[in-house]
Amino acid sequence: MTLASTRASEATALDLLATRPLVVLTGAGLSTDSGIPDYRGPGAPARAPMTYQEFVATPEAQRHYWARSHVGWQRMGRAEPNDGHRALAELDPLLLITQNVDGLHEAAGSRRLVALHGRVADVVCLTCRATSSRADLERVLDELNPDWIERHASALSNPDGDVDLDETDDFVVPTCACGGPLKPHVVFFGENVPADRVARCYAAVEALGSGGALLVAGSSLTVMSGLRFVKRAAQGGTPIVIVNRGVTRGDDLASYKLEVGCSEFLAELAARVA
Repeated sequence: MTLASTRASEATALDLLATRPLVVLTGAGLSTDSGIPDYRGPGAPARAPMTYQEFVATPEAQRHYWARSHVGWQRMGRAEPNDGHRALAELDPLLLITQNVDGLHEAAGSRRLVALHGRVADVVCLTCRATSSRADLERVLDELNPDWIERHASALSNPDGDVDLDETDDFVVPTCACGGPLKPHVVFFGENVPADRVARCYAAVEALGSGGALLVAGSSLTVMSGLRFVKRAAQGGTPIVIVNRGVTRGDDLASYKLEVGCSEFLAELAARVA
């Protein structure tokens, strides 16, 4: 691993990425410039997100989740793509893999995209599996809980679109038309990423070989859902560039580890390729 402690090291990594076919993996650190906080970046408060097992266990857990998420959506739903998202849309890599659920890559215009963990803008029924729009659900939640947002507007927002609240017993949650419980159509902790998404990502990474490159932007690679693709790239002799402020689980596999801002780095890369 080469630590990019100098501008020359960063320039060398940019040269490598600008001349090779790319697969890009992004994490929460990319969206901080859009006002969405990071789970594990510098200064991020320690928290334990609700697991899938906790969510499905009781109606009380589901109510608690939706009460928090309804407040957090006010920030998540208004977030806009930043320079990093726009740069990746311009670069149009062979495949863009994101661990984020905020939908900002789609909003920026990225086309060849796998949202590993789904999108928080979509809702699914756990009984009949019907999907629906989060925006439609939000309107219903507003009608059922008319003063909830005002009462909790100052709550601390989290990267998955919820906030930290304690008292949620009086929050009202609708059900699907079939009577089943509703869940955001995202992969919770303790839930598996759909196999078809994983297979598509593996295929793209394996196709890079030694002539391509894998770029990781804004991910600590703490969870295996993203780290496995870095490991697969390393096994195939693919150069790996990690852009992230702070330590990642893939640092020992990286050709270059850059402690710089994602948006600025990606914008410079896009300018070089243009």
